[in-house]
Amino acid sequence: MRERVVIKWGGGLITKKDVLKQPRLDVIGSLADQILECNLLGIDVILVHGAGSFGHLKAKEYRLAEGRLNPSDSSTLGPMTQDEAIVEVRKDMLELNKHIMEALTKRDISAVSLPPHQWANETGADFKGSLEHFIHAPKGITMVTFGDVVSCEGDKEFGILSGDDLVARIAVEVPHVKRLIFAIGGVDGVLAVPPMQAGPDDLIEVLTTEHVFDGEHESAIDVTGGIGLKVDRGFYVAEYGIDVTMVNGGHPSRVLDACLGRVVRGTKLHPSSSISK
Repeated sequence: MRERVVIKWGGGLITKKDVLKQPRLDVIGSLADQILECNLLGIDVILVHGAGSFGHLKAKEYRLAEGRLNPSDSSTLGPMTQDEAIVEVRKDMLELNKHIMEALTKRDISAVSLPPHQWANETGADFKGSLEHFIHAPKGITMVTFGDVVSCEGDKEFGILSGDDLVARIAVEVPHVKRLIFAIGGVDGVLAVPPMQAGPDDLIEVLTTEHVFDGEHESAIDVTGGIGLKVDRGFYVAEYGIDVTMVNGGHPSRVLDACLGRVVRGTKLHPSSSISK
């Protein structure tokens, strides 16, 4: 069985996160080049991408992460209803996914996209949904999915399933996954101080559960927990003996090096224990 890696492209890496629906096509193309290299070297990739400006801005405005609001709370929203906003966000995410699939296809990478609202429900690390298509993907096929608005049971009705929650289950439950790579934008990994204050020596190269780090994120537009959620899910995956590394996706060669298990500038997560996968 060929080796597998799971790669998460952050939304802030592949889009201009503060400008509605602005993809970074050059970055997407460079990252797609690295997936091609993985395939040529005999490594199969499962790709999960974030939403960035294709999902977070509208989801935040219409408070989709909170689920169905009471009518009195809905009066503070924009001109659309929450149901209309769900349709818009899903459509926008499919548009971003199309850019990514086109970049892969342009490089003759065989890829299949699985939008979560078609196969998953509930939110958080224990979301529901079969990973059958990922588990049984033929060799050489890049499986692609992304953060999305999904259905929920009960009064909540819907919520946002984060790409970080998706990678946690996929990395642990899909056989032969050796590494999980978080390709993030703007920083080299987890920093000891906020990014605006950080210098080259503030990168935490090995992060343990005992570390205290700054999990500050852009609360105005990020609805899924920022770097803190990535670290939390990364530690969960690392407990199963899977290598977890965070790298600056603005340097695509670092993503490839991390996928190949090479020493790379970034943050490696060191678990407190190891569980047999």
